[in-house]
Amino acid sequence: MEHTDGGADGANQPPPRVGVDEFSANAALVDGVRRFGASWASGELAAVGRLVGSGQFAENARLANACPPVLHALDRYGARRDEVEYHPAYHHVLAAAVAHGAHTAAWADPRPGAHVARAAAFMLFAQVEPGHACPVSMTHAAVPALSRQADVARLWLPRLYGDGYDPRLVSAGRKPGALVGMAMTERQGGSDVRAITTAARDAGDGTALLTGAKWFCSAPMSDAFVVLAREPEGISCYLVPRVLEDGTRNPFRLVRLKSKLGNRANASAEVELEDTLGWRVGEPGRGVRTILEMVHETRLDCILGTAAGMRQAVAEALWHARHRRAFGRRLVDQPAMAAVLADLALEYEAAVALGLRLAAADDAVWSPPARPGAAAGDAPSSVPSPAASEGAGRERAFARIATAIGKYWVCQRGPAHAAEALECLGGNGYTEDFPLAMRYREQPVMAIWEGSGNVVALDVLRALQREPDSAEALAEELELHRGAHAALDAHLEQALALMADAAREPAEAEAWARRLAETLALALQATLLLDGEPAVAEAFIAARLGSGRGLGYGCLPDAARTDAILARA
Repeated sequence: MEHTDGGADGANQPPPRVGVDEFSANAALVDGVRRFGASWASGELAAVGRLVGSGQFAENARLANACPPVLHALDRYGARRDEVEYHPAYHHVLAAAVAHGAHTAAWADPRPGAHVARAAAFMLFAQVEPGHACPVSMTHAAVPALSRQADVARLWLPRLYGDGYDPRLVSAGRKPGALVGMAMTERQGGSDVRAITTAARDAGDGTALLTGAKWFCSAPMSDAFVVLAREPEGISCYLVPRVLEDGTRNPFRLVRLKSKLGNRANASAEVELEDTLGWRVGEPGRGVRTILEMVHETRLDCILGTAAGMRQAVAEALWHARHRRAFGRRLVDQPAMAAVLADLALEYEAAVALGLRLAAADDAVWSPPARPGAAAGDAPSSVPSPAASEGAGRERAFARIATAIGKYWVCQRGPAHAAEALECLGGNGYTEDFPLAMRYREQPVMAIWEGSGNVVALDVLRALQREPDSAEALAEELELHRGAHAALDAHLEQALALMADAAREPAEAEAWARRLAETLALALQATLLLDGEPAVAEAFIAARLGSGRGLGYGCLPDAARTDAILARA
């Protein structure tokens, strides 16, 4: 749908931005899906694009955030109830995302490009309603961890692969699909999960009974939770169901819901466990190691979720500027506004390019699985397995450090990007009638969840120091376009020198870990953009790496091809 006037009533107000195919209208996403081997999914992604671009989906997104979840800790007689009530609109959004495989399609139907296709679907849904993306992301990320425990994987992975959604608090075996949440951090530890005190006691039947409290439990109405608890061997990882197989409630006390700045459609709770049943996942005492692959996937989804928010911000700001007139011209035709819009678009292009490149690394790392002895053409096993090729090893090493780099930089850029886009709408942007107020509140959570800035920047250092193959793989990637642009070459020299210094002097490097992560991120984004639209790559490199770069959005070089950049947006 496209309008060229100032709104249907001639009041110089933009018409509603509905009836849009959010996939086909997003050139950066279309190009990335094609570039990274998922063109086969374009038809399904266009269907998702039309769904999330509809007026009904936008209304459900609005209601899910305007009517936040409500805790019912007790029933009217004072008995424990421990349930969260969501607005029906939230259930509609979440059901649609599950039906289209935004949670586990990459694992359930593995093929070349499956993780890229799933990443694109995830971003399309998160672009319009971000709160539901939390349980969707955790369910996707739980698969590698659960795969480490054969008995748990056999029972639970088929449930996670289901494309049906049932919000009732009943046994997962009675549902057409299941969702997974997380309960890791505790009041005294925060990011330091090794400080947890929740205790696990062997029940003698292959399960354990967990007792303790969790400071943050996201999506507390999920069917199961990945939980860390301490046993004699050390900290172990457990899968804790909300409802047991026989239909009885697993002790899972909801103390209160967090009153959050954003992410309001999704509930986050403090929970207490008391002899709560859990299945161990992975080796005893190796719980932190077990969840590392889960953390990798959720960090990637933080990048994808931030990029999705950037896309919404760019689309809404540009829609407004193309339909609003001031001083005799449309806003988009005024050079100062065009520069801001184009710069916001550059930031999104760089974020989505990095996010999809990391999703493509997942495609290389995880082999499409097959049952031992299965005949050609048989359905794949439900348990994914890491690929063993040299190329897969290189991609695994690259993803290890590049995901931390991307999580730091892209998520750091999200809040300011949302604020600038909101400003493009003027007073309208500051009201809850338009979606950018919600987006402005939403973006900071991606920078905090799964490791805030310092935690992730220090993780980049850790990868350089402990995993030299990661540094080598990253350096190879950064060298792909050496000689293509003088400013990038100069920046590469700085980036590689910082990497060498960090590896040589790790203790001293902690003070400038953020500068290292930023420098590497910009080098990586610029390198990736050089494989795409030239106008985008040239402007990004000049604006972010060139000698005349500015600190704010809209400080583009005179040579920037603003019209070409905005045409893609």
